Parts: sequence; C-alpha cells; structure tokens
Amino acid sequence: MCRQTIQVPYDFPGQVISVISALEWHGHEAYVVGGAVRDILLGKRPEDYDVATSATPEEVMAVFGKKACHPTGIAHGTVTVVEDKFPVEVTTFRVDGDYADSRHPDEVTFTRSLEEDVKRRDFTINALAMKTDGTIMDYCGGIEDLRNRKLRAVGDPGVRFEEDALRILRALRFASEHGFAIEASTAREIMAKRGLLAKLSSERIWKEFSKLLCGMYCVPILRKYFDVFTVFIPEIAPMRGFEQHNPHHIYDVWEHTLAAVMYVRNEPILRTAILLHDVAKPECFSMDEDGVGHFLGHQKMGADMADGILRRLKVDTKMRETVVMLIKAHDITLEPRLRIVRRRLAQYGEETLRMLLEVKRADIAAHSVKSAYRLKEIADFEELLDRTIREDLCCSFSAMAVNGNDLIELGIAPGKLVGRIKKQLLDEIMDGALPNEREALLRRAKELADKYTC
Repeated sequence: MCRQTIQVPYDFPGQVISVISALEWHGHEAYVVGGAVRDILLGKRPEDYDVATSATPEEVMAVFGKKACHPTGIAHGTVTVVEDKFPVEVTTFRVDGDYADSRHPDEVTFTRSLEEDVKRRDFTINALAMKTDGTIMDYCGGIEDLRNRKLRAVGDPGVRFEEDALRILRALRFASEHGFAIEASTAREIMAKRGLLAKLSSERIWKEFSKLLCGMYCVPILRKYFDVFTVFIPEIAPMRGFEQHNPHHIYDVWEHTLAAVMYVRNEPILRTAILLHDVAKPECFSMDEDGVGHFLGHQKMGADMADGILRRLKVDTKMRETVVMLIKAHDITLEPRLRIVRRRLAQYGEETLRMLLEVKRADIAAHSVKSAYRLKEIADFEELLDRTIREDLCCSFSAMAVNGNDLIELGIAPGKLVGRIKKQLLDEIMDGALPNEREALLRRAKELADKYTC
C-alpha cells in the first residue's frame, strides 16, 4: 500500500520521457527511481536517471529493439537503452535473494509490483518512484524522512547491511554530504555490522570514502563513526585520545586532525592529506625532561604510512604521490622571502605549492594560539608567490634567458660542466644576485667556466 503520493513538477530530459512513454505505450509500468528522485526533492539536478519497469528484460528489448539496447546487467534485470545518444538504465521490478558475497544477490526474482521492488532498496530516501507527470510514489516513508533530514534503512537495517556492506559507507556518505541524522536502529547496525566492510574491494571502499571525506558535514561523521573507519584504515586507531603534551596543541592527535579537516577545502587530495598528515605521531612520540611532547620524524614516517594506506585502497598513482608529498612537506618552513618562494616554486611547481600552502594553513589553524603567527607567514609567502607568478620571475631552467647550447657556443665543454654552470646561474637568479638577462648570464657563465676549469 502506498504510504504517500505527492506531485512535484519537474522537467525531465526528453530521452527519459521517451523511454518511459514507450514502455507505457506497450502496457508496462515505468518510473524514474532511486537517487534521481531523492536529488529532485533536494533541489538538485540528477547526474543520471534510472528507470524501473514492470517489463521483463526481454520485453524491454522488444520495445526498443536490439540496436538500442545493451544488456549491461541482464542477470539482475538491467538493460541500458540508448535514446538519442542518451543512455538510460532500465531495470525490471525485482525481489532479491540472498547475498552470499555481501555485494550481489545470488539470484533475483522478477515481479510486476513496484512496491515489492522499492522495499528491497537500501534507504527510504532512495525508495521513491516518480512518474513523468511529477507524481512521486512513496511506500517506505522516504518523503517524510527527507523533510526531517533523516537517514533510515528500508526494513531491518541489519539485513540491509548484510546484503551489501557498502551500504554502511553509503549511509555515512549521505550523512556527510547532506547533514542527515542517521536513525537510531540504522546507526546501531552500522556499528554492529562494520566488520563486513572487510569483505569489500578496496576500489568500492575508496569510491565512497573519498566522497564522504569531501562532505560538508564529514567531521561529525568521522568523529562519531571512528570505529567504522578503522576497519579499512587501522593505522588511524592510535590517533584518537593520544595527547600531544605540547603548548602548540590544544587537542589530541585525532581531534587536531578533525579540526584541520574543517579548515581545508573539500577537495579529495587536500582532505586525504589532512586526514593522514599526523598519522605517525603516536609512533614518533617522545617527551623531554620538561614534560613537553615531540614527534621527531613524523612527517617522513607519516608519508610512508600514507603511501601504504593509499596503495592498499588502490588510489590512483598521481593522487597518491601528491598526498604523500604534501604529508612529507607539511611541516617545512616557508619563510616569506622572495628567494625562498622562488626555490620552493622551482621545487614543487605552482599547483602543488599552492596545495601545500592550503594544507599548512589548515594544520596551523588547528593548533593553539601560540602558532597563530605562522598564519601571517603563510599569507606573506602566498603574496610573494602571487608576485612571482604575476611578474613571471625565473624559477626554472626553461625560463632562463640562456640555454645549454648558448653555453656550449661560449666554448664550455658539453656534459657535466654545462649542467653545473646552468644550476649555479639559476641559483643566483633566484637569489636575486643575477638578472635573468642574456648578456649578464653569458658573462657570468664565462667567469664560472674559468673558475671551474682552472
């Protein structure tokens, strides 16, 4: 029995309307379902539209013809219909069997009932069906839960999570992205069933966790469901409650990390770097005779630990390497002097250097007030960086007014000597001791050649 029906006018893409209309013309029920309906009610434009229908896969293909149909998940009732170059996933109403692998049902049974279909879905806010005229069918209380910003499993939450353990992370991701409160029994089962996450592939875990980490409300989720995340990142477990015993810190290691997460932009590389930037502190802790805590070498060890974590989670190479570099460099001194700015720019490149500034700014903001002066240093450094970029100041060999061939034409022997002189010229340019002008550089190169060969 449908619990609630409401009317929400919405302008569906023409291709979606065409697919549903064709199915209805042939006597089948068809609705837009799941996340698309949820997003429409949240005022968001869906990224894609899934259609559920009473038609069997064979009946779907009979309606649209084999050329327009791709049996992308036919064992589970899904056919992708390409309408005017627009793919629409069309899935037969179904009832799922057991989930032996905590991911896929061992078998599915097709049904002609929309109600039976929606009641096998994960959360009430995803168990909504919408007609093209804007009528929304709600069998599970999803409309009310959306109004109350509440996340509730459909039926027994323990059963839902045993069917597919990824739903645990999906629940936390929805809460992180939208600020939903997780209903009490659903929250209890998230904690009780968290061990099932060990059955999932690293790729599935990372896809959900990286989105969760970038949610506007991720900090309270990371705090409250900490034990869930230690299932697949056990390295963070020692951070919680680990006191730092240092006047520059007012939080334990985990709470400092969460504070830093709040201060950094919600971009995957930055959030991941901040999450793991102090992961090695418990391992590196020592206390001096005055009772002050120190963490010598935690940057290097933390970078190594992060590298192992991200490899295990199958994070792509470029992102992993950037995160590792940011963690290794997060405590380096960035003096606001033009010479230092130019050297760091040459060392890291502009994009990475700016990310490093963001990481350092967030880290410092999560310290005690004793570290506040360092925020001014970061601002001054960034101002000089902007000037360096704006004025196109030389920070690389390619930007120098001379190249290796110019030095060889001076009579300098090709090979190591040319490389040594080029490096010295670049150092002097970046130090402000030598202008990046051809004649000045050639004169200095001759002097250096005479010096190095005498």
